[in-house]
Amino acid sequence: MTPTIAPRVRTLVLLLLAAAGLLLAGAAPASAHAALTGSDPQQGVVVDKAPTQVSLTFSEPVSTSADSLRVLDPKGAPVQRGTPSNVNGTTYAVQLHSGLPDGTYTVTYQVVSADSHPVAGAFTFSVGAPSSTSVSVSDETAGGGVVGWLYGFGRYLSYAGFVVLIGGAAFVLACWPRGAGVRVMQRLVVAGWLTLTSATLLLLLLRGSYTGSGKVGDIFDLDLLGQVLQTKTGAALVSRLLLLAAAALFIAVLFGAYDKREDEEKRDLTFGLAIGGTVVAAGLAASWAMSEHASVGLQAGIAMPVDVIHLLAVAAWLGGLTALLVALYRAPADTPVDTTAVRRFSAVAFGSVVALVLTGTYQSWRQLGSWSAFTDTRYGQLLLVKIGLVALLVGVAYISRRWTAQLADKVVQRSEKVPQKERVTASAGDAKGSAGATQGAAGASTGAGGSKRAAQLARQRAAMDTARQKRERDADPTRFGLRRSVLAEASVAVVLLAVTTVLTQTEPGRTEEEAKAATSSSSSSTSSSGAVTLDMSFDTGGQDGKGLVRVDLDPARVGANEMHVYVERPNGRAFDIPEVKVAFTLKSKDIGPLPVVPDHITTGHWAASGVQIPMAGDWQVAVTVRTSDIDQTTVSKNAQIG
Repeated sequence: MTPTIAPRVRTLVLLLLAAAGLLLAGAAPASAHAALTGSDPQQGVVVDKAPTQVSLTFSEPVSTSADSLRVLDPKGAPVQRGTPSNVNGTTYAVQLHSGLPDGTYTVTYQVVSADSHPVAGAFTFSVGAPSSTSVSVSDETAGGGVVGWLYGFGRYLSYAGFVVLIGGAAFVLACWPRGAGVRVMQRLVVAGWLTLTSATLLLLLLRGSYTGSGKVGDIFDLDLLGQVLQTKTGAALVSRLLLLAAAALFIAVLFGAYDKREDEEKRDLTFGLAIGGTVVAAGLAASWAMSEHASVGLQAGIAMPVDVIHLLAVAAWLGGLTALLVALYRAPADTPVDTTAVRRFSAVAFGSVVALVLTGTYQSWRQLGSWSAFTDTRYGQLLLVKIGLVALLVGVAYISRRWTAQLADKVVQRSEKVPQKERVTASAGDAKGSAGATQGAAGASTGAGGSKRAAQLARQRAAMDTARQKRERDADPTRFGLRRSVLAEASVAVVLLAVTTVLTQTEPGRTEEEAKAATSSSSSSTSSSGAVTLDMSFDTGGQDGKGLVRVDLDPARVGANEMHVYVERPNGRAFDIPEVKVAFTLKSKDIGPLPVVPDHITTGHWAASGVQIPMAGDWQVAVTVRTSDIDQTTVSKNAQIG
């Protein structure tokens, strides 16, 4: 690498790593991949008699522990007894103590979804009549804090290590066999192996705290580690470590015995390494596919092998791209990456892109379920960003293919200009020159300079020859253009990998929309006590301005009513906003608006008693929410009251 280019490359790499870090740091805690779709008692309801149990229904099966489901009285004391039990697949219940007094009770839950992500949340219900409560649920998050950030970073490193390990080894074996004797290629693949191994060990240690307390002190809790090893994710991580041991043997053969074999033996060994390497690579990819998104939901039996193919295609493309970049910049002058290797990788990259398009299209359909989910869900929005980055990467790759074609044409033209006889004569002349130099060096060694002087001169001459060859190679504008375009591809790939990591921690659009549908099915409905529940989505346009506001009116009749207002984020988590106001209007009788300003009870919960409804009719309930000093909006819905 030339002195002027090296600082620029280092600066660009640091900037890209910083951008990837910002993406990971800015990502919200892992969203609920299993959404809460129902509960008994329902959120915010007022029941006449204390229930004997509380049950929660999720969109998919979840894993529970002894403290997964807690019910707290107004003073914050737990009133549940025993451990949660599975009622019917996706519904989980916990028994309550008998004789609970009147007041507002808080239900908190923290479980692990079938695709390995923690899910947490809280809501309230009241017995007899609402009351004030000392319970705060503002910190009821899952996968957040320092441990959550470390876990996300560990996931990024594991993906990066996998890509470099598999893609780098495939590049050497399939595209550039001479690279097996190049030390920088060996270092690259070994670095990928070390990164993936270290990241897997880190994830194994963090897993218990990540899905539980979120405390840094619990990272080295051996009891938690033992519990993790009994889970699907723990088994996947241990399997990954065992496969990495096999990968270490593969690397030792590829960069050891393989380079020293004759052509005939090398062909046989290439076949064996290709079969063994494919099995190990597919096994490593399966350790993700069998424990995350692909393992649950629609068509899991098809989705898992598709996910394996998707991951292998990503590794072959982006990992091979990284290996090509290293070869173009760091390969020694006497073993430069040749045009044949670049053209072979171009074909591999094209096949990988085709596989990515096919598998990515299927995965998008499976995870989104509708066109609207592209814009209405965070998963869809991130997926659009990923698609844009892939399109940009393909565009830059097309430029690289053009540089490759020009480089190949130059090699052909050069060989045609120099006749075979002249090449043989030149080779003979070079050999004679080398022999003369050797004799001169030998004479010098027996003369006054001595053997040390001769060795020093030989080293200096070799260094000068290497430097000259490198200058000539780097001065080629076609090769320089190829290096720059490949560097641009790798730069986009770093950010693309960060977006992919965030995407794997985000609730799939299909799950989010199904949860919304299940929640809205109970909207505008009347319970056995005559209560009315209205759900309304809002967007004030500012930061953190999207959410859902729920209004419960009980008993929804003429006269005095109890009103509860709940504000939730799009992922179902309660949160506070500066101001909530409600107004009732009966347009058919020209009554209203009748304003009501509820009192703040707890996080995301406001209430007002004695709300007077003067007559029965189809009332418009308008809710004004303000999320900042300047951002507010009003949403409304009609309900039959009285």
